Amino acid sequence: MAEIDFGRIGYGAANVGNLYRALTDDAAWEILQAAWDVGVRYFDTAPHYGLGLSERRLGAFLATKPRDQYIVSTKVGRLLRPNPDGVGELDLANDFAVPADLARVWDFSAAGIRQSVEESLERTGLDRFDVLYLHDPERHSLTEALASAIPALAGLRDEGLVTAIGVGSMSTDALLASVNTGALDLLMVAGRYTLAEQPALAEVVPACRANGVGIVNASVFNSGLLATNEPGSSARYDYGDVPAGLLEHVQAIAAVCREFAVSLPAAALQYTLRDDPAGNPVRTVVVGGSRPDHLRQNAERMNELIPVEFWHALTERDLIQRSDV
Repeated sequence: MAEIDFGRIGYGAANVGNLYRALTDDAAWEILQAAWDVGVRYFDTAPHYGLGLSERRLGAFLATKPRDQYIVSTKVGRLLRPNPDGVGELDLANDFAVPADLARVWDFSAAGIRQSVEESLERTGLDRFDVLYLHDPERHSLTEALASAIPALAGLRDEGLVTAIGVGSMSTDALLASVNTGALDLLMVAGRYTLAEQPALAEVVPACRANGVGIVNASVFNSGLLATNEPGSSARYDYGDVPAGLLEHVQAIAAVCREFAVSLPAAALQYTLRDDPAGNPVRTVVVGGSRPDHLRQNAERMNELIPVEFWHALTERDLIQRSDV
């Protein structure tokens, strides 16, 4: 794979697919423009996000930008098909405020993967994608993912239809099995390598180093838990409530942040991008945002100066794991 320069921060476009709340087309455009204005050049979307709405809005926006100035990824594994039973309803069961007149249909076959890409190209209006990820394989069939979907993606890469392929998941088991195929260029690690918890460090990160696979790190705020300086019980964690033990752990990290005058969200953004003696496979951090100010704020946080002593303190107090193992 040719090395892709993602930049330090990318935008995950679930929010412009009406994640949690409806946005107008103009509001979605303003968010994407704010991302562009602060220097974001990597945009990630998926058919799953708003039943294609995210892809359509992102594609319309990127059509106004030079194609050689941005990187775009989408995902495969779910086809969108008519859903007569959903007419007049909203897709709230999947957290998207969009009409439920389409349904997600799993398809990990080679034909289904190719069809998914073709339909995503039509929705976005783009001429190509730079990266394709298999989306949430453990939610359908990891066995089928390993046997069919990943080889199908590798075939598309071999044909020159995409630069890089990967798997995106919140499951360390699925991520590990996928990287060990030796076929991938990237993993999108969602919420499993964050300042709050680092289960990916046990096996996934070492496997990425061993296989020369890069990590696109997503959900680094753990769905909101790390997005404020004073995390409380009302915070969202992995789209649900925060376990009491994890909240106590994060509050201890927040106390160290105050001690060193570091903002917790800045530490969450920068944590996995630090230099690592063992070699850091993390290529970029992808964050969402449902308002232009979120993008501007996150860009400022990514540039906040954090003293190395802060990271040492977290490690010495057993609040984060060593990464160079």
